[in-house]
Amino acid sequence: MPEYVLRAENLGKKYYIGRKEKYKTFRESLIQAVTAPVERAVQVMKGRSQHVSGLNQEMWALRGVNFEIRQGDVVGIIGRNGAGKSTLLKILSRITEPSTGRARVRGRVGSLLEVGTGFHPELTGRENIYLNGAILGMRKAEIDRKFDEIVDFAETEAFLDTPVKHYSSGMYVRLAFAVAAHLEPEILLVDEVLAVGDISFQKKCLGKMGDVARTGRTVLFVSHNMAAISSLCSRAFLLDRGELVFEGDVPDAINRYMESTLSACQTPLRQRSDRQGDGRLRFTEVTFINGTGQPVNAAVSGQPLTALLKYETSDGRSARNVDMDLAFYGALGQLLFLCKVQLARGNFEVLPPQGVVACRIPRFPLTPGRYRYKLWCQVNRVTADRIEDAGVLSVEAGDFYGSGYLPNKNPEGIVMVDHEWELVDPKVTLALDQVRSAG
Repeated sequence: MPEYVLRAENLGKKYYIGRKEKYKTFRESLIQAVTAPVERAVQVMKGRSQHVSGLNQEMWALRGVNFEIRQGDVVGIIGRNGAGKSTLLKILSRITEPSTGRARVRGRVGSLLEVGTGFHPELTGRENIYLNGAILGMRKAEIDRKFDEIVDFAETEAFLDTPVKHYSSGMYVRLAFAVAAHLEPEILLVDEVLAVGDISFQKKCLGKMGDVARTGRTVLFVSHNMAAISSLCSRAFLLDRGELVFEGDVPDAINRYMESTLSACQTPLRQRSDRQGDGRLRFTEVTFINGTGQPVNAAVSGQPLTALLKYETSDGRSARNVDMDLAFYGALGQLLFLCKVQLARGNFEVLPPQGVVACRIPRFPLTPGRYRYKLWCQVNRVTADRIEDAGVLSVEAGDFYGSGYLPNKNPEGIVMVDHEWELVDPKVTLALDQVRSAG
């Protein structure tokens, strides 16, 4: 048995901004190999370089990555958006080739990297199960043996003979994960796509990955959920701007990651590059004000707080059918609560080209501490802007309950809720007992 099942040796992946990566046929590759020297000579004679144009600017998604992973390791891969996590898994899955170095893989790989990866949209769920099994090198008898387990886990039996192009993203994920986890790969690679599923299914998937790991198979898990990484993984890699900056114990990796996200939060929103979306509308500034309208650097538990979200559109035109949310997260990346336009008022039918949107929270519900918040916006059901670690908000103790008691973070938990306590009249208790005995 080899000492490792995965090894990266000076692994790097380079892209050119504005250039679409093309997957060539053997004939095209052969022709390019023959003509490349002539093309380079012509470029030199003309005094041009392929890197002069802004459209051909180099961008390293990964650079100089080295590691070894042994059989049975459960490794969490963490890092900010654009750190190179998904690129690394695509290289290990043989979906894309590295620009430098090499990746050695020993064993059959099952991967869940993007919604519907490996599925043919015209085939049914049943047919895709057999197709994916064949791709993984499984014999039909092996797939037959696991088929019922896959269907039960995915909870898609009613749609099994429906072409998967009609599936929702959640159905895609459920079936794709069930196939990848149940067809017994020696190595299971899982990206953040589990976030598409509902909470119960996410728990189900995490439990299954734990079962896979306990059988001695290897798992690589990319996630922004530090609580999941902490509970599932025995080791962690921290990637930053394409480089592996830390490899070791999970708590140490998480601490380093949290420190890096806090430093990123100091960058003004206008200058943030770690954002997602088509840019149709973008957040440019966040200001918090208290109940008297004064700007504050910290919220107070139980007191009013308003977030003023300054924005602007990219084309100088009004935006229609706009939804936004402001979400607060704990130290391990767990979602604490969410304020969403759609939940409170449906949406903004029209927003002017630039302006400020106010999100008012009448009684701020968090205990003292520091919390990260995320900003998200969509226009006409398309994500326009998403910043995972948009900023950090400090919270100070306040008289949330009106009892004179100022809570600490522990052991009272993190989120406070309005509630009441009272002694029940004995007559009410007697009446309840009579109703139970009669029933």
